[in-house]
Amino acid sequence: MSNSIIKPQKGISRRSVLQGMGATAGTGLALQAMPGFVRYSQAGTSEPVKIGLQLHRTGIGASYGRWYERVTAAAVKVINDGGGINGRPVEVIIEDDGTDPKRGAEVLEKFATQHKVDVAYGTLFSHVVIGSAPRAGELKMPYVVVSEGHHVASGKLNRYVFQPGITDVRSQVIAMAPWISKNLGKKVTMIFPDFAFGHDHRDYFSEAIKAQGGEVAGLIAIPPTESSFTRYLPQISSSTEVLYHVMVGPAVLTFVKELGQFFGSTRPQIFGFIDSLEAVDLATPQLEFLEGTYFWEGNPRYAQKDQTEYDKFYREMVGVDANGASASDPKDISTYSHMFGCWESLFAIKQAMEASGYEGQTPKDKQGFIEAMEAIQKFDEGREHPQGDKIFNGKNHQCYGHQNISKVTGGRLELVHRTAIEDGLYEVSADYTKMSL
Repeated sequence: MSNSIIKPQKGISRRSVLQGMGATAGTGLALQAMPGFVRYSQAGTSEPVKIGLQLHRTGIGASYGRWYERVTAAAVKVINDGGGINGRPVEVIIEDDGTDPKRGAEVLEKFATQHKVDVAYGTLFSHVVIGSAPRAGELKMPYVVVSEGHHVASGKLNRYVFQPGITDVRSQVIAMAPWISKNLGKKVTMIFPDFAFGHDHRDYFSEAIKAQGGEVAGLIAIPPTESSFTRYLPQISSSTEVLYHVMVGPAVLTFVKELGQFFGSTRPQIFGFIDSLEAVDLATPQLEFLEGTYFWEGNPRYAQKDQTEYDKFYREMVGVDANGASASDPKDISTYSHMFGCWESLFAIKQAMEASGYEGQTPKDKQGFIEAMEAIQKFDEGREHPQGDKIFNGKNHQCYGHQNISKVTGGRLELVHRTAIEDGLYEVSADYTKMSL
């Protein structure tokens, strides 16, 4: 199990804070640097705030992990250049969980006993979150995940687990089902990974499309570690009007290619989650059949005509070009649709620590941090939240935001529909605030 550390380059001094203010002048962050400077001058300690990044550096989530680490480093640099958190620099300790739930729980144990971090964060794959969350509760360690699964919002975890930086699957599919039903068709066959994340798609999209007068023509569950898919594809019903696919893992490119080979020149409408194509170049041979198909994107990979100044800033800081590739290597495609959640989660942690006056790892400070996070009601669109504005429900610890539907046009993804936040709301029954700390 490897580990590495992202340290502030020089620590935060009065001089470096002033330099940070200069670097962010005109960005909107400069105004935040001044209060940070005032807090630093009053801070009881200059010891760093330690954040543990539970990273999928290896295993089926590795393609995401590489970019989650890169985004984390960029966001922490912006935070430290602007004065840190409560005047203290931020240090990130990284541990590889192997995209494995057992190792995930071990990583949290290591964060608590060896690294003594203030907050653990970053986990994507839902089975790792579900395997790790009970240990976070036992350790009384705040655990901020970037997972999409409905497990946080459902109330099945505990009061120490939050998801403020990315929306959950239930919200995503509820928001998009009306558009799919109206524009693509009502008879849907679903292909999904056979674990918690895929089951969220199966359960909540089935419910959502039926609410639109549609029906599910077939459900095809595939193990996330599968490397060949041809034996599954004949299960697609001939009555299918819309093929809905969401796949994850290192074999996603094989999945998409085999899908094209299976359909040949005739196919139903295809709506996929970009998970099936994250970190994959659309110009890859044998993906031409995707022209005219549709994808959900959390954050559009390609810079759009109406690109915001916040997206421009975020891309520049992370080092991603207008096509969603590394600025230093156009063949290195990012996980752009998901990785903004790391950036936004770190700024949510900062917001809650500053609101609570967090100073250290005392039970009082941890309680204050959790209650401050639960008190957040919204995140305004800006450089801290470049994907867009969001509302946050302190009871189920889940944010709600906009979803994007893009069409493959001329070999790139063009945005055709962006949902309203309200489109993805559902009745919330969970209330973590009733749990003791």
